[in-house]
Amino acid sequence: MVSFCPLLGPLAWGGRVSIVNAPSPVNRMTLQLDILYEDNHLLAVLKPAGLLTQGDRTGDITALAMVKSYLKEKYRKPGNVFVGLVHRIDRPVSGVLFFARTSKAASRLAKEFHARRVEKAYLAVVIGRVDGPGGEVVSWIERDHKRSRTVARPSARAKQAAMVYRVLGRRGGFTLLELKPGTGRHHQLRVQLAGISHPIVGDMKYGADDPLPDKAIALHAARLSVKHPTRDETVTVEAPPPMTAPWQPFRSTIDSYFATSG
Repeated sequence: MVSFCPLLGPLAWGGRVSIVNAPSPVNRMTLQLDILYEDNHLLAVLKPAGLLTQGDRTGDITALAMVKSYLKEKYRKPGNVFVGLVHRIDRPVSGVLFFARTSKAASRLAKEFHARRVEKAYLAVVIGRVDGPGGEVVSWIERDHKRSRTVARPSARAKQAAMVYRVLGRRGGFTLLELKPGTGRHHQLRVQLAGISHPIVGDMKYGADDPLPDKAIALHAARLSVKHPTRDETVTVEAPPPMTAPWQPFRSTIDSYFATSG
């Protein structure tokens, strides 16, 4: 296994992609993507909340376009640069995002993600005090346009969703959770947490009362483990969330989480 975490020391492939005067809604003069891992077939970045993974009708800058620009400039590639999009992170969510640098890697990684063989761990700060050490949530989710909701029973439109959660810490009226999805439904973690009356901080679409800056929500893709497309090894990349509200009160717990995760 090959593991990388910026919290634990310097990266073998460290780098940064910057876009100056980033457009709304990402309210920064400079928008940055930290390069967490890079080899001839894979590239992983730390996507900030508010940045699109790929283009939509807004025309706003995307992580995909930034990665293409980075590779084109770094390796002085003429013409179009191939970058394979093998999974996505919702715009208001931050965290580890993988791209494929070759068509072979794109094909093999896409199969891994589709078959649910990729290990994922998220961190979330939710509203309310979650009792107990953790548990499992299994529910039925129905998607309606851009929004999903839990329903009481299965139907032709409802799909089963499962996730396991672990309580990492409590501060005042908030709880820090580790989340491991067992399925990949639309907005699954957000919907299931709202369904147990603990919506994610900032997630006004699913029950939070107040927004966070940059339209972020307190959900972060903390760790991703993938089978390397050409080598017999697993690549694990992890990165902590930004130490701003509501993450900052849990800083020592988050530091310990990453220090012991390997």
